[in-house]
Amino acid sequence: MEQKIHEGRNVKRFREMLGIKQDALAYELGEEWNQKKVSMLEQKETIDETLLQQIAAVLKIPAEAIQNFDEERAINIISNTVNNNDNASGNSLFNYYPTINPIDQIIQLHKEKIALYERMLKEKEEMMLRLEKLINSK
Repeated sequence: MEQKIHEGRNVKRFREMLGIKQDALAYELGEEWNQKKVSMLEQKETIDETLLQQIAAVLKIPAEAIQNFDEERAINIISNTVNNNDNASGNSLFNYYPTINPIDQIIQLHKEKIALYERMLKEKEEMMLRLEKLINSK
């Protein structure tokens, strides 16, 4: 059974990973936005494409990350990878486990996630500086 990606929940996950409060996201989205409206948005399963692009731009992440991130699938891939390699210990001369293509894909996925997290941390720092300047200017 195909599970639907919950875009609102993904917005919340990425926003929280970046350490951005709902108020701050609302401020960046424009005057018609407030904390309550962001909270309601994060409960929506699907988000209008134009708004999703705007949110992604504010969070400085690809819109595809919000549209495609499936936490359950990511956890399953990670746990299966760990479990499949558990019995690789022992006599390494006789227990040879060749790397197969799906594992290469998982490694690439992890590298992309690390790069995304690093970029998100950098963007968080930049947003914090912008917010500090905004606070100090008032």
